[in-house]
Amino acid sequence: MRQEFKDHLTSREVEVLRLVAAGLTNREIGDRLGVSPRTIDAHLRSIYSRLGVATRSAATRYALERRLV
Repeated sequence: MRQEFKDHLTSREVEVLRLVAAGLTNREIGDRLGVSPRTIDAHLRSIYSRLGVATRSAATRYALERRLV
């Protein structure tokens, strides 16, 4: 993983982003990680803010471009 990317997201945020890019819903991600969908929503807000994106599809594109999935 490139250093600049690593500095932007926590390891948990990377994990959530990978699952979002794989097409899982917040509920499915929460079930997989053992947290509530609201916690996933909070992670996504943080991810969007750190990446400077506003949508799930833009975050997915970011993940795909950086070969996280």
